[in-house]
Amino acid sequence: MNKSLIGAIIIIVFLAIGFFSFMDSKIEYVNFADARDIHKKVEVKGQWVKDKESNFDSGTNTFTFWMKDDYNNEMKVILDGGKPNNFEVADAIVVKGKVKDGTFMASEVLTKCPSKYEATGEEIKNSGY
Repeated sequence: MNKSLIGAIIIIVFLAIGFFSFMDSKIEYVNFADARDIHKKVEVKGQWVKDKESNFDSGTNTFTFWMKDDYNNEMKVILDGGKPNNFEVADAIVVKGKVKDGTFMASEVLTKCPSKYEATGEEIKNSGY
């Protein structure tokens, strides 16, 4: 066999392995209803339901809260870790994880906070621009 043919086969094998690894690690944005049916890691965007219980359990190092997705589906979320920074003031949150036994088991929570640098329409109109 030719050395260049062997090299080409090796490159093709590594490209195929890389492609399939990338496809397995790709995380989809879904709602809670779809997250129940998908048995892999997903992302769900929504808001914290402030009038339902939330607490941090130092024994298990988990933060539990309720979240409503953008389609008004509510689900209990258990984060493996402490409460994220700026959680109370977040406009929106994104949880990454899987649904297990009717609870969203989050490995990560991202918060989107209101920007102090964004002006309202009235502020822009009054600024003279």
